[in-house]
Amino acid sequence: MSIGIRPGQRRRQQTGHRSRLRPADTWALAVLGVAGRPVRALLSALGISLGVATLVAVLGISGSSRAQLIARIDALGTNMLTVTPGQSLTGGQAVLPRTAPVMVRRIAPVQSAAAIGQVDANVYRNDRIPAVNTDAITVYSAQTSLLHTLQGHLARGRFLNPATARLPAVVLGASAAAALGVDRADGTIQVWLGNHWFAVVGIMAPVPLAPELDRAALVGFPVARRLLGAYGSPVEIYVRTNPVSVATVDPPAPQNVTISNPADALTARADASVAFQSLFLGLGAIALLIGGIGIANVMVISVLERRGEIGLRRALGATRPHIAVQFIAESTLLALAGGAGGAILGGFATAVYATARHWHTVVSAPTLAAALAVAVAVGAVAGVYPALRAARLSPAEALRTV
Repeated sequence: MSIGIRPGQRRRQQTGHRSRLRPADTWALAVLGVAGRPVRALLSALGISLGVATLVAVLGISGSSRAQLIARIDALGTNMLTVTPGQSLTGGQAVLPRTAPVMVRRIAPVQSAAAIGQVDANVYRNDRIPAVNTDAITVYSAQTSLLHTLQGHLARGRFLNPATARLPAVVLGASAAAALGVDRADGTIQVWLGNHWFAVVGIMAPVPLAPELDRAALVGFPVARRLLGAYGSPVEIYVRTNPVSVATVDPPAPQNVTISNPADALTARADASVAFQSLFLGLGAIALLIGGIGIANVMVISVLERRGEIGLRRALGATRPHIAVQFIAESTLLALAGGAGGAILGGFATAVYATARHWHTVVSAPTLAAALAVAVAVGAVAGVYPALRAARLSPAEALRTV
């Protein structure tokens, strides 16, 4: 009785040892396989590259934006609170007492406090402008300590002082000055405010913690009472302090007072970017998936074109796992090249965008490593089916194509 011996077993019996493929040889063969078709390899790696670039750019731009907001919050301080009227027990709008700013300043932890009051007036570039064209500019009466409390800055001119607070002088917010077409603040330009001419003595720079003042015109409390009939009750008090007691602002009715921290709005903006980040990360993942499908398609075509090579290697002693490992290594190498190019492209895009916005570029090494690892994993998975298909070819069947 004869026992059949397969060709692979006969070769192993003749050589005396099992056929082996060293890792260095595997990657050398993978490089040769990829380099033999450079245009196809470039196009197949492009999909992975775009997916990785999207992931890196989204995470980098989001990180740069968040770092910029945190830096702004740290620079502006998180110890500024805004005090506004709440609702009274009857459900109507409460009114803060005139003495509220003085009472707030008496609190030991308070560093500074300044109030603004509502003024029933509009401001125009001249007295010929129709009354309906207000440009959404609000007129407030302001205390002279307001700029110091806000830690704001002037773009031009000077802020209100004890002298100009009693005179028809106005300080414009950044957006209000632009809307009125005012670009000087030396007192030579006047605006028509509440049926009176007011000289522009200052233009403020944007105030991140009090954006409502960017489109406002500020006059002194004394001139607002004398010329504009303002009551003088504060509508908002800005306080630099450690936590302040609501009861101290309006002792008889503490429920009528609302206190908020403007820095919370900037923090919310940083948190809101997470939603958009998730959206773009999803798009990047889809691009990676499409790139993986492209690599799988290219590797299947490569298997069909290289049947003769596969058959020759099998005839010379290569085992099925050797063939499979080679094709998986080729797909992984394509993904690695595409991932590296995408990481560079994403980092470059992040740097360009951050520089244009005057941000510090934040692209962390773990982000790059994770993106590259995901690309390699996608490439390896994409190569599994073509590798199994190549490994299933018998030497005789594959050599028929030679």
